[in-house]
Amino acid sequence: MRYFSTDSDLIDRSGLSERSIDQCFHVLDALREWQVAARALSAASKRYMKLNESDMLAIRMIIRATERSELVTPKDISREVGISAASTTKLVDRLVAGGHLVRVPHPHDRRTTCLQVTDGTRRSAHDTIGRQHARRFAAAASLTPQDREAAIRFLTALTEADAPQGELASS
Repeated sequence: MRYFSTDSDLIDRSGLSERSIDQCFHVLDALREWQVAARALSAASKRYMKLNESDMLAIRMIIRATERSELVTPKDISREVGISAASTTKLVDRLVAGGHLVRVPHPHDRRTTCLQVTDGTRRSAHDTIGRQHARRFAAAASLTPQDREAAIRFLTALTEADAPQGELASS
């Protein structure tokens, strides 16, 4: 079953053969199927680790920063996740109580603390989300260099096309 309407008056079909139009809809259908799979994976990861979206964003951010030998403070979490200082405090408290994070003294600023992901949470993230990223990398690596360039151009154009415009941009 095709998800996208093939008869929309908004779609510019000029210069495209019926075969090309059909291919375009197949690309959109495949992209939708990938989005469904990605959402299902994200939901499964959150259930497995017993975390919500903000928790997952914070943990990923701390893991990435740690890999670059960067310190992470609650203020960094607030900025990355896009939540208030009060919500950040609740998030950090919840992750510390759940055994996902530890607070450590900041080496240069006694007024704040740094946050670190526990070894157990790092292992869980590596063994689940990390393995999934490796499978995605393998899918990209299986493409020819020309196909990867085409995929990059397509995904970049799709990102630009999905930027809110008109009434959506002002809401």
